[in-house]
Amino acid sequence: MTTKSNKPDPYQALRYREFNVFLLLRFAMVFAWSMQFIVIEWEVYSLTKNPFALGVIGLMEVSPAVSMALFAGHIVDQSEKKGLLVKCILGFSVISFGLFLLTWPKIVGGWSSHVILYSIYALVFLGGLVRAFLGPTIFSLLSLIIPKKAYPNAATWSSSVWQIGAVMGPALAGFSINWIGVHWSMCLVFAFSILSLIALSKISKKPIINPKIGGSVKESLKEGLNFVYNNKIVFGALSLDMVAVLFGGAVALLPIFAQDILKVGAEGFGILRAAPAVGAFITMLVSAYVPLYENAGKKLLAAIFVFGLSIILFGFSTSFWLSVFALFLSGLADGISVVIRQTILQLKTPDHMRGRVGAVNSIFVGSSNELGAFESGATAKLMGTVTSVIFGGSVTLLTVVVTALKSPTFRNLDLQRDMDDHQKLE
Repeated sequence: MTTKSNKPDPYQALRYREFNVFLLLRFAMVFAWSMQFIVIEWEVYSLTKNPFALGVIGLMEVSPAVSMALFAGHIVDQSEKKGLLVKCILGFSVISFGLFLLTWPKIVGGWSSHVILYSIYALVFLGGLVRAFLGPTIFSLLSLIIPKKAYPNAATWSSSVWQIGAVMGPALAGFSINWIGVHWSMCLVFAFSILSLIALSKISKKPIINPKIGGSVKESLKEGLNFVYNNKIVFGALSLDMVAVLFGGAVALLPIFAQDILKVGAEGFGILRAAPAVGAFITMLVSAYVPLYENAGKKLLAAIFVFGLSIILFGFSTSFWLSVFALFLSGLADGISVVIRQTILQLKTPDHMRGRVGAVNSIFVGSSNELGAFESGATAKLMGTVTSVIFGGSVTLLTVVVTALKSPTFRNLDLQRDMDDHQKLE
């Protein structure tokens, strides 16, 4: 579907009703999950005043998410996607309601801080199990609600909405902690999980592409891993983004910066968390009209390089507003990276392997947010908060330079040919 001037239609995917519902569903779910993570980070740091405790939150979620991811991808490829997604969202809703109760003084007023802390860790761990299935299911569902010709445009909108939710959730978390407190902030998280369930009810059941993959579970999982590893473009995009998120995870330490370094409190914390959201929102607007698939390799490398620079700037900054600008820049660059990576995955992944490839993606990138939180907390404990942030940004820059020099195929990646092939399906 192109316009009369033969230019790509920036609203192509939005012309399908279920895709619009899907965007609402995805935004609500990502918003709720990312907001919950930040609210719990704030609560845990308030309880412990220990940077390492922030890292443990990430470890509690990433451990089951990574260990179960490949098996989850195998299940997703053989399951009806809507029904499986209903179960995932219900599981998350139960967990968010549990955290709502754990932050209610009337419930836990007589509990020790250690009991509250370990109860939070337990629920976060269960959330990691849910997350192992959630990511691959959403990734697979997207390809079933729009035709192949709209995949590139749909990937742009979907990844942009994901990015907006991923940064707006934490941004609102910062403000809501200041306005209504931790407890009622968790109530808001629960409300958004219910909203996602309501949106999902508007999407019809979809056929199972490959109900019987064949062979053993081990062979099925190996097939998914081999596909990602042997496809150098997919592997390169996932690896590069994983390193950026893993070592550039300065946002995991924002409670420390807000409370102890910049000394701006909960309100300043909200502004710091909102800064990447503004950058990501600009990315969404621009990418809808200026497709990023031309010279995608160079654009992805440049975006992650800028992301690394912004993290280093944030680490060095002692000015609140300079820190806000650095985080805004990181959101802008990260948004570009997410859009390009999701476009690559949608164009390069066969339909019958979307669950397993989505699972590998969740290991490489989705779970690296939480693993990055653990890395940030651990390095902050060992070398100091500021030094750990600068170290992470430097590792990101080094990785981009090495990838650009060692992988000319990835550097020269251009998705225009793939885009043209999909447009021929019209």
